[in-house]
Amino acid sequence: MDPAAPFDPRATGVPVLRYLVAAADHLHFGRAAAAARVSQPSLSTLVAQWERRMGCTVFERTRGGVRLTPAGERVVAAARSALAAIAAVEQAAAEARPPFFGPLRLGVIPTVGPYALPAVTAALERSFPELEVPIREATTAELLAALDGGRLDVALLALLPGMEGRYAVDALYDEPFLAALPRHHRLAGQERIDPAELAGERLLLLDEGHCLREQALAVCSRRTDAHGGADYRATSLETLRQIVAGGAGVTLLPALAAGDGDRRLALLPLTGDPGRTVALVWRQGDPRDPAYRLLAPPIRKALPRGAIRLR
Repeated sequence: MDPAAPFDPRATGVPVLRYLVAAADHLHFGRAAAAARVSQPSLSTLVAQWERRMGCTVFERTRGGVRLTPAGERVVAAARSALAAIAAVEQAAAEARPPFFGPLRLGVIPTVGPYALPAVTAALERSFPELEVPIREATTAELLAALDGGRLDVALLALLPGMEGRYAVDALYDEPFLAALPRHHRLAGQERIDPAELAGERLLLLDEGHCLREQALAVCSRRTDAHGGADYRATSLETLRQIVAGGAGVTLLPALAAGDGDRRLALLPLTGDPGRTVALVWRQGDPRDPAYRLLAPPIRKALPRGAIRLR
């Protein structure tokens, strides 16, 4: 090293401790510099300046690399302890901060959004006032693709088979399906309806891509080519509600979407209590996993009671 080289202040702080440890690990300045993501001249200069300032030779330079001196072994051991202590301080500071800052990109399926989101967003605003929640509404397949691609952080959706093995999941509530019939339908006076009783009815469904469509078909043991009504395609649950109220057929509605204020409809529970589980879902291994797990408790407290069963 050129003795006249200007002194670099990094030779007195944490960076040079990291460089000392990296050089001890690799016993080669070039490989140590690559591991520390710094240029080799910069690393060797900082180490040399530190040695000169402290009056202690840590490394004996050789043709093939470097080796630790006896004093250097003690210095590197102390540097490791110092870096571990600094990491503990940083971790303590991180744990003292609120769990969220900035945006949390939230996706939601259309059959959940209008009915659960008011409670969800209010709960998050109260519990995490510094959190921003940009929301995207899309089908389950689109939300999962956005999660996989890192374009979303968390999704609020109905669980499907296999999802829990692929993603991190925190179930929020179980939601039964209700049969929605025109008020004067022949089955409207029953306390409960067996899904088999809907076999001969015109079953109104959401468009392709909505998981509720497939769930409704499964509950009613129907295929899309079974009965003319099963091929009806609506863009929203509100559209289905209005068409059923007009007497054009029957449908299944999630309990939160059913409501109770439309006198034109009869809303009846189904035997066997078929339904769905709505959950928060995110990528396995996401570094914010511990923070995401803090979202569910305040959301559960804010969700409406009665129609659903909280998890």
